[in-house]
Amino acid sequence: MILISFKRPLLAGLLALLSFVASAQVVKVDSTSNWKKAFKAGLNINQASFTSNWKAGGVNSIGFNGFLNYKANYKKEKNSWDNELDFLYGMVNNQGQGYRKTLDRIFLQSKYGRELNSKWSFTTSLSFLSQFAKGYSYAKDVNGVEQATLISDIFAPAFVTSAWGFEYKPVDYFKLNLSPFSPRVTIVADNNGRFDAVSTTNPYGVTVTENTRFEWLAFQMVADFNKDIAENVNLKWRYVMFANYETLEAKTIDHRLDLNLTAKVNKFVNVSLGGILLYDFDQDSGIQLSQAFSLGVLYTFQNFSNK
Repeated sequence: MILISFKRPLLAGLLALLSFVASAQVVKVDSTSNWKKAFKAGLNINQASFTSNWKAGGVNSIGFNGFLNYKANYKKEKNSWDNELDFLYGMVNNQGQGYRKTLDRIFLQSKYGRELNSKWSFTTSLSFLSQFAKGYSYAKDVNGVEQATLISDIFAPAFVTSAWGFEYKPVDYFKLNLSPFSPRVTIVADNNGRFDAVSTTNPYGVTVTENTRFEWLAFQMVADFNKDIAENVNLKWRYVMFANYETLEAKTIDHRLDLNLTAKVNKFVNVSLGGILLYDFDQDSGIQLSQAFSLGVLYTFQNFSNK
């Protein structure tokens, strides 16, 4: 048996939000424009509270995660210009522990393409990846008191990548981008020893006292999949591989896989299960994993109809 209890102000706010979203699903087709624009914003809230005599145990908590995604894609004859902005942030407040971050992502990309044939295009893109807020690791000291240690921050790290290559798109829901020339700059702001928990000499691959690391000769591969695999069920994943030619060996090749499975409960409410698999030798010698489950509401606007 699952028991869920809402505090009245939170429940009232959530119902108001649901009411707003219910009237904010917009599709306005503009067949005269070469631009396809799509905006999505979602908010998921979770909360639990217990009376002092609740024998099963539990911790009072409240949390949320929200996302915003905007795409503006231009296509005319053989030329295309795709732009994307993707924000994601979440946090939870467990009684006795305070607020802690659960999700954090800033991603921006602009890509130009020139069609070569029905499946291949020449592409060049510029992308930026970072986060909004400080990140901490938590561990207990010798006295059993939990301590927070800073391990990341906004622009620490941040990655700016310029990729030049070719895109293969055999079907609408899958594309593969191969970029044999992909210079990247890694940024670590205020790299003055405050990330000693990551590395005392070169956190995220950037030497302490310096703020940037340039990798001029590199290869990048990006694979994107986005398809409804069943009625009202969507699977989306994005895999990125980055390899520096100058330090090329198996353990120095970066891998990142973002995966999200979303099911529509009804027109306005959705359930999603997502995860991130990351391997970056400059951050950690092992594989990093992140997973999140959410139930929430969604607002969308676009100027085209889905096929």
